[in-house]
Formats: sequence, structure tokens, C-alpha cells
Amino acid sequence: MLAALPSQLQPHVSRPEDNTFLQGMFGERGLHSLVKIHERLQHYEESKPVPVLESATVLAEESLLSVHDTVAQKRYDPELPPLPEGVDDEENSVKIIRLVKNKEPLGATIKRDDATGAIIVARIMRGGAADRSGLIHAGDELKEVNGIPVEDKKPEEIIRILAQSQGAITFKVVPGVKDDAPIREPKVFLRALFDYDPSKDNAIPCKEAGLGFKKGSILQIMSQEDATWWQAKQEGDANPRAGLIPSKQFQERRFALRQPTAGTMTLPVQRTLTGFRRSFRLSRRDKKTNKSMYESKKSQMYDMADVPTYEEVTPYCRQSGAKHRLVVLVGPTGVGLNELKRKLLISDPQHFGVTIPHTSRPKRNQETEGVEYHFISKHLFEADIHNNKLVEYGEYKGNYYGTSLDSVRSVLSKNKVCLLDVQPHTIKLLRNAEFKPFVVFVKPPRLDRLRETRKNAKIIPSRDDKGSAKPFTEEDFQEMLNTAEMMETQYGHLFEKVIVNDDLTAAFSELQSALKQVETETHWVPVSWTHS
Repeated sequence: MLAALPSQLQPHVSRPEDNTFLQGMFGERGLHSLVKIHERLQHYEESKPVPVLESATVLAEESLLSVHDTVAQKRYDPELPPLPEGVDDEENSVKIIRLVKNKEPLGATIKRDDATGAIIVARIMRGGAADRSGLIHAGDELKEVNGIPVEDKKPEEIIRILAQSQGAITFKVVPGVKDDAPIREPKVFLRALFDYDPSKDNAIPCKEAGLGFKKGSILQIMSQEDATWWQAKQEGDANPRAGLIPSKQFQERRFALRQPTAGTMTLPVQRTLTGFRRSFRLSRRDKKTNKSMYESKKSQMYDMADVPTYEEVTPYCRQSGAKHRLVVLVGPTGVGLNELKRKLLISDPQHFGVTIPHTSRPKRNQETEGVEYHFISKHLFEADIHNNKLVEYGEYKGNYYGTSLDSVRSVLSKNKVCLLDVQPHTIKLLRNAEFKPFVVFVKPPRLDRLRETRKNAKIIPSRDDKGSAKPFTEEDFQEMLNTAEMMETQYGHLFEKVIVNDDLTAAFSELQSALKQVETETHWVPVSWTHS
């Protein structure tokens, strides 16, 4: 019966901490013992016992009244020794606190005061047993735990005593200076842009109190009172207790200290190897000779200066009739971006669209303005570059090629999903409230699978040099893997979906499913995308 009660009460419980409390209460050994006693008494009563002596009832009543009188006259207040003479009336009193702790941690960290040597409660973890009790506060001095004095013990030994204690724990504390009522902090949600393991962090005040997370995790910030160590919990986690995570400022400072100096920083090779956009792929010969690759108005050096720590996010769901989110595909040369894009366009040409690039080269006889390219003069193209009207651009055989921001807007204005593949350093230019890009990283499989799946494939050449298609070489495969690894390492915090293109049909199905979810379900997006 007791085991079934929590699940029966579940529909009536609104908060996770209430459910945790009920689970703990109905799992208490003492309550189980009381139920057993009740059952035995009830069974005894049902057997209709007969008194051994006829006078037993009278004797029982007399005994009960006698016991009642004795209990009523007894004093149960603790007898405290008299205060010594000359004690300051303002001196802090000692509090005896009794908390019931089940298998969960207490939810408090302690430290030794360097000046006095006293054991002090350093912080109370939001939502933990200590926080829910409201009896222990940061700054309180700990004197005893379960009757054991702690003055001569190390904080680690005290933590061990607390960890091994179950059920009721008694504390003797001297209250610290009580601050004003804490300000209720607004709900803040952050997306983690790095992996964190507190057990490997030597700077954390208490490893056991740390909260581990992975890149992409959504964290609810419970407290930012400490400028170095924030308190947070994983969004959706039923455990009400918060854990310690490094603050944004502290993590940025640590990250900066690990980086090489600006003079020794080495830029990635992506720009010189794979900088040209897939729509205008260069052959290997051209890659080595052509030095003017695609650029964005934000350089890679700027991106490398950004420290990926946390990004404040909020839930977002596209409303009916609103413009679609821009879909940005990123991946190394030869990974299959063009094939995936083409399959999406064929699957629903009314729903998906692509941008039409601009070029400064003359129109050929068989070409139509606005179909293969938008043909503009070199002077006008350079003016667009100067006015930051291009997502990215490059020069090939003396002519400019590029993708304009207006061409992206044109597709979106037709209530279509715009599919755009760019170099990853361009993503930052597009990450704004207007485009709300959903970034998909397409990565290659293992080397042996690359050899197997691409043995009959050829590298897609530039649109203006279709005769240079050639089979993949071992060098191409290795370059693809190296570039993918570099992209994920440097820009992985900007990717919302990662798809391994091992099998094109499976990868396409996974991409289709992800894009459907983006249109119909709620996702976490940067706060700046929904707030003006």
C-alpha cells in the first residue's frame, strides 16, 4: 500500500520536490513499523480478546489516569546550565537543528575560516535538503554533527560523516550574521557550449556538489550570488537540488589563460584548403593556385577570440504563418551537402528553396538572368562587398561570385525553407533574429566507410568548370576527415544537429525528420532572437 501511494498521488502533485518528499516519507522505515504495529493491533482487536480478570477494565482505567497525571506533571523542557556571569546579551546563541535526510545529499558545502579556524557553511545548494528546511544558512558556524565535535576535523572528514548519515541528523550551529531576505532571482536558462566534468576540476570548492553537463545541455540557473560558482540544474531534471558550475566570467578567464598568445596563434587551414563554397568548388589544381577564396565580413580570427561558455536561451516555436527558420548546412568538401540539398528540393519543391548566386562575369548564350546566376557589374559587386550585403563571396578566374543576404530574404519571403550551405565562420553573420538559423553539421563516417561508400563517386567541380570531375583519392578522404574534425572542434557549439553521412538515404531521412521538428516543435533559441 505504501509503495503504491506515491504513484496514486502523482496526478495531484504539481512540483518535483513535493513528489521527492512523498517518496521519502512513504519510504521511511519508521512509518513502515507503525503500519505493522497498527496491523497487529487491528488483528488483535478483531480476535475480540477477553480480560483474564473481571476487574481488569477498572484496573486499566486507574492505571491510565495515574500515568496521565504523572506525564502531565513532568517537565520536558531541556535543563540548560545557567549562563556564566559577564556574558554579553548580544552574543550569538547556539541552535540545535534536526534534519531528516534520505539518500540524497544534504545540499550544503563547508569550509574552514582561515582567520578563526571555525567550520563555516560556505553555501546552501538551491532545492537541496538544507535549503528546503530553511534552518541552515550560509555563514553559520558548525559546532557538532550528531553529537560529534567538528572543530578539530578537516572539512573532508565532516563531509564523509554527513554522506554516511541517513535519516535524522542533528547539528549544533552558531548562526551567522543574517542578511536581508534573499532577492528572488528571475528564471534564467543557458545552453552549455562546452563539456564539463566537476570530478576533473581542481578549482571547484566541492567536487561532490558539482553538476556535470555536455555541450548543448540546457541549464536552469538557480543562483548567481557567487561570482565564481553559479548554482544550476539540468532543465527537466526531477531532482530539485542544484549543483555548482563555473560562472561565465570564471570559465572565460580560465579558457583565455589556456590559449597560446596572439603571436603564436596558428590559424586553421580551412580557408586555404576548403574556403570556396560548394556551389563553386575548385579543382585541387585551382585550390593551390587561387588565393582569393570566399570571405565573410567576420574573420576567423574574430571567431577564435570568442570563448564558448554559455548562451542565454528561451523556448521558441514557429507560429503558423511566420517565416521559416533559415536552414544552414555545414560540412567539408565531398561529404554530400549538395546531394542532401538536391534530395530535399526534389522531395518538395514548393516547400524548399535555394538562393541564386551573384556573379560579375558576363552572361553566356544558354544562360538566363535569375536562373543560373544574377549577373551584375564588377563595380556593383564591389559596392555590395563594401556595404556588407553578401553572406560570403570570392573571386575565380578574375570574376566575383557570391551569395547575397537579399537572395536569402527572397526565398524566405515566399514562405519557403531556404537551404544554404556555407563555410562555418559565416554562421555568426547569420545568427540573428531575422534568420534564426538552424545549423546542421554533416560529417563524414570513418575512413574505411568513406572508401567503401565513395569508391564510385567523384568530387563535384565548380559550376563554371564542369569538366574537371575526378574520383576521390586517399588524400581527399584524409582532408575531409581533418577538416570535419577542425570544424567540429572550433564551431561545434554553433551546431544544433549533427548528421553522419554514412548512408545517403539514412542521412536524408534523418535530415527530413529534424527539419520537420524545427517547424512544428518547441526549441531553445538565443534570447536575443525573441526579444527586441
